[in-house]
Amino acid sequence: VQLQASGGGAVQPGGSLRLSCAASGRTFSTYAWGWFRQAPGKEREFLAGCGWNCNITTVADSVKGRFTVSKDNAKNTVNLQMNSLTTEDSAVYYCAIKEQMKIIWDWRSALEYEHWGQGTLVTVSS
Repeated sequence: VQLQASGGGAVQPGGSLRLSCAASGRTFSTYAWGWFRQAPGKEREFLAGCGWNCNITTVADSVKGRFTVSKDNAKNTVNLQMNSLTTEDSAVYYCAIKEQMKIIWDWRSALEYEHWGQGTLVTVSS
């Protein structure tokens, strides 16, 4: 599985960005998608995730109300819509795929995801 994240860039505080994660390869075994970010000197942080077709979604409390996750089935991409951005949102954003099916697992743990994209940089600055 190969993942390509795109849509990052520079935006002013209060602005919006829409990130996309395109998957290719053996995507039929996708169990869940996840979006994370990592700022310099900080740990990788879970933002949002969804089931293989985004029938189930979850968003971290830290960004709830501002970030939403959705899937474009025609393009096999998962999107992260980010609104009301602040300078604290500046980071490299990563998408990931989990293949191993589990009844109980932690969306927030990066260790749960087997495949990662290369990351896309988001800079929020005035």
